[in-house]
Amino acid sequence: MTPDDRRIAMRLEAMLIVADEPMSVVNLATAVGTPVPAVRVALQALRADYDGEADGPRRGFELREVGGGWRVYVREELDGVVTEFVGSQAPARLSQAALETLAVIAYKQPVTRSQVAQIRAVNVDSVVRTLLGRGLITEMHSDPETGAMHYGTTSLLLQKLGIDSVDELPPISPLLDDGADGFEGIDGVDAL
Repeated sequence: MTPDDRRIAMRLEAMLIVADEPMSVVNLATAVGTPVPAVRVALQALRADYDGEADGPRRGFELREVGGGWRVYVREELDGVVTEFVGSQAPARLSQAALETLAVIAYKQPVTRSQVAQIRAVNVDSVVRTLLGRGLITEMHSDPETGAMHYGTTSLLLQKLGIDSVDELPPISPLLDDGADGFEGIDGVDAL
């Protein structure tokens, strides 16, 4: 590997570690200021390195191409270790923002981050990362057209709530508008 190849690989690793959603090759190339073909080669080299195909060891994480982009993931065989570790951490209280975001995801799943942000009318990026990190929500699938990740709740959340299914969540108050009809019908909005 040339010094330029190592520099590209290091930059890509830095971007992939902070990415909370798969990044396309074009986005990665733009982020690291490198042509797309060189990024493709570097991604394949990183994947091989992490898989232990070079002279190094097989790592506890892997580089996957998912949903039209690349992202670092824990190896599947180590999910149990990570889940146990996260579950053994001192339980921290969730902020009001995290609770509200978690409620939206629980009741509307599968739901994208932008849909949650629209419902809450605030940016939810950091809250979603926190909930993912605590294992309360998970990435379900990416939208084939937009690449947006859909989120849903995990069995850990159900366990913490003491329920077997999201169907056991209490009903949303019948007095509250769920927003399904848009703004029509709300007094004064039609006149706008």
